[in-house]
Amino acid sequence: MKDGFVKVACAAVDIRVGDTVYNSDNIIKAVRLAAGEGAKLIVFPELCISAYTCSDLFLQRTLLDGVKDALLKIAKETADCDIISVVGAPVEYGGELYNCGAVINRGEIKGLVPKTNIPNYGEFYEARHFSPGGTDIKNVFIGSQCVPMSTRLLFRAPDMPDFVLGIEICEDLWTPTPPSGELALAGATVIANLSASNELIAKDEYRAMLVKSQSARLYAAYLYADAGYGESTTDLVFAGDNIIAENGAVLARSKRFCNECVYSEIDLERLISERRKTTTYRSRGEYTVINVEFEKEKTTLTRTVEQKPFVPSDTAKRKKRSEEILTIQAMGLKKRLDHTGAACAVVGVSGGLDSTLALLVTARAFDYLGLDRKNIIAVTMPCFGTTDRTYNNAVSFARSLGVTLEEINIKEAVNIHFRDIGQDPESYDVTYENSQARERTQILMDIANKNGGLVIGTGDLSELALGWATYNGDHMSMYAVNAGVPKTLIRYLVDYEAERTDNEALRVTLTDILNTPVSPELLPPKDGEISQKTEHIVGPYELHDFFLYYMLRFGFRPAKILRLAERAFSGVYERGFILEWMRVFYKRFFSQQFKRSCLPDGPKVGTVALSPRGDWRMPSDASVRLWTDEIDRLK
Repeated sequence: MKDGFVKVACAAVDIRVGDTVYNSDNIIKAVRLAAGEGAKLIVFPELCISAYTCSDLFLQRTLLDGVKDALLKIAKETADCDIISVVGAPVEYGGELYNCGAVINRGEIKGLVPKTNIPNYGEFYEARHFSPGGTDIKNVFIGSQCVPMSTRLLFRAPDMPDFVLGIEICEDLWTPTPPSGELALAGATVIANLSASNELIAKDEYRAMLVKSQSARLYAAYLYADAGYGESTTDLVFAGDNIIAENGAVLARSKRFCNECVYSEIDLERLISERRKTTTYRSRGEYTVINVEFEKEKTTLTRTVEQKPFVPSDTAKRKKRSEEILTIQAMGLKKRLDHTGAACAVVGVSGGLDSTLALLVTARAFDYLGLDRKNIIAVTMPCFGTTDRTYNNAVSFARSLGVTLEEINIKEAVNIHFRDIGQDPESYDVTYENSQARERTQILMDIANKNGGLVIGTGDLSELALGWATYNGDHMSMYAVNAGVPKTLIRYLVDYEAERTDNEALRVTLTDILNTPVSPELLPPKDGEISQKTEHIVGPYELHDFFLYYMLRFGFRPAKILRLAERAFSGVYERGFILEWMRVFYKRFFSQQFKRSCLPDGPKVGTVALSPRGDWRMPSDASVRLWTDEIDRLK
């Protein structure tokens, strides 16, 4: 449970219709196995103690008494298990029968949640046997235990207040207003659905869509346990399609037609973070809260943690995402060009990835507007650190894209500036570097003025996070198309354009640009090769983007980000190396906020952005002490 992680399970066990002894024995085995695996919550299918397909046997006293005996047996024989079990059972009260989810913990039946929506159509005719649950609390005696029954029950772990369990049953999810919506607004972070959903052609796809979308809508973990093999096949077949989802993503899913238990770890801190920053998510509703218990301990992570959270790992999805991002960037620029009536766009090209993406986006925007690409002025400005490789790539790239190319060597202008301010040209300090960056920006601005155009910014999201930009140099532009794109994603966007182009010269150039080390090229080369490699100075961008994602997206503290990073980069980076660059990240992020406080306009393309007008509003003089102190304690 450390860092908000809780291991959970969904299980479909072998059952026999009407055999509560056999069924309860298998449920007990599954509970014990799950507890041994470290799960703190296990959810079973709808009516699993009796079987869902008992039909008129539900009207038999023998079966109903057998269900009560089975509930008591499950509670007694799992009392020593550190786990919460949710099992499906028909429960009688006041002459009516209810389809319930029973919550069992530490030898007690803690509560019964009846199904709200009772189907009576097609192959489902539950209304023949069951009544819909109500909001009032009914006290049901199961043996000597007096158990509350209501649709408005929540189950909370006092030692882990973010764990709040709500329950709905099968059809409840398929209705226009599922009860889980109210449960979540009342505080439930985990929704258990006990289901008996039969199989039809393509129904599995629709079922998964419902579970994913509901978990996303509620900012919740959604555990869907489905009836499987052992149910009657008189008219229907059940496949045991168990699904564990979290905020729109499926963490685990069982194989169909094969009863099994699936596990994953849900991240409650992540869910609470999403709710905390979404002002349209407002808690409401009066529910009875029942305490449940489990020991707090460190949960071993088995869930996948991607090294590049900004980049989809699936190739098809990544291509689709690339096209969407490029379109958003280009449409943003199209509007700005259209609104200002700019006659041209000016882009400084260096032969590096950022300026390459900016020029590709600018070309798209001109195509959308039906403008001649010749009105795009690509300016290459070689200076002390420019290598033949990057220079040639900048030139061939601009030519193959069909834009106007201008070359302005700035060595003489920078040397004159050095003389004016008394800078030693042999001193390769920050003044030496930033003078070049500011000279380039001045030239771009003046060319734009001369031609009635706009300067298109090239800086990316990762550089903004680290403050890796010269203030009033590459920091400044008239529209920053890359401001929402992290460095790890830019490479894939350029690669996507290289793959899809029919222009062979353009493809060759883009491929070489992709293979060129990231560098500002502000220091003289060594033996004709790039001497200043950005990642040797500020650290690996894949780590910084990882830190940035989890810090801004979810507000995680350094200790949790380290834990995730160790799993994601296992075998790649050691703990000490990660911590070293994490400290650099936080110190730079806090100290360089003043640069982000006066950013040019630029389009947001993802869930993480640093615009001071929107997603990130931070004092420029905030202290980093709490964050670095925690990092130091982690060493």
